[in-house]
Amino acid sequence: MNKTISSLLMGAALIAPVTTFAETPEEKGYAIAVEADNRNLGWKDSTADMTMVLRNKRGDESVRTLRVKSLEVQDDGDKSLTIFDEPKDVRGTALLTFTHKVEPDDQWLYLPALKRVKRIASRNKSGPFMGSEFAFEDMSSQEIEKYDYKYLKDEPCGELTCFVVERFPKDENSGYTRQIAWIDQAEYRVQKVDYYDRKESLLKTLTVSKYNQYLAKYWRPSESLMVNHQTKKSTTLTWENYQFQTGLSDSDFTKNSLKRAR
Repeated sequence: MNKTISSLLMGAALIAPVTTFAETPEEKGYAIAVEADNRNLGWKDSTADMTMVLRNKRGDESVRTLRVKSLEVQDDGDKSLTIFDEPKDVRGTALLTFTHKVEPDDQWLYLPALKRVKRIASRNKSGPFMGSEFAFEDMSSQEIEKYDYKYLKDEPCGELTCFVVERFPKDENSGYTRQIAWIDQAEYRVQKVDYYDRKESLLKTLTVSKYNQYLAKYWRPSESLMVNHQTKKSTTLTWENYQFQTGLSDSDFTKNSLKRAR
């Protein structure tokens, strides 16, 4: 996942330990988010291959292959370009995302069958991305300024111990009223997120796994599973062939780049 489905999603010397100065649950929750973000600074750009597996409530599967390009942006959110390669009916479809720290994100979808670029309106960001259980807003990088935070507790998560942090989207067009994230205390990586819909009901759970470290610093998952508890559908994203600092620039992330994405 780019710092998107993936940043949903990280050093230690950059701030004091969160348990030292964080006094309130809100302060501690924010400090954990800052530490996670600080651990993920400086990667510049990346590319990766992705496989998307869609499952309906009967367990029937459809498979899509994609490529993802990401660009770290100073003083703002990251940029990403997601390109579909297979199957043939979606080949050439591309999503361009400009994440912003405070302002609403900008997103454009290129549909080759129509040969046009469609802007995704802010009010539609909660809609499903290409029929998956990931919403358009899930495809943006998870900038810390987008949320208010509250530390809830420490809790075992598999073989690790996690901070459990509640975060509240500031964007009034978000499809979520709140999210509960499990962030491991060893490396500040997101392990799981529960998403609650506008009716405060549990909507989805994201499980992030099989992390690998790159450039001796940056952790990226090899697999993310999003389960929709209300529809019983799920989507698995798997990544491979991560490459960093490949020389991408702003010119690779324009609306014109959507049309020529191959």
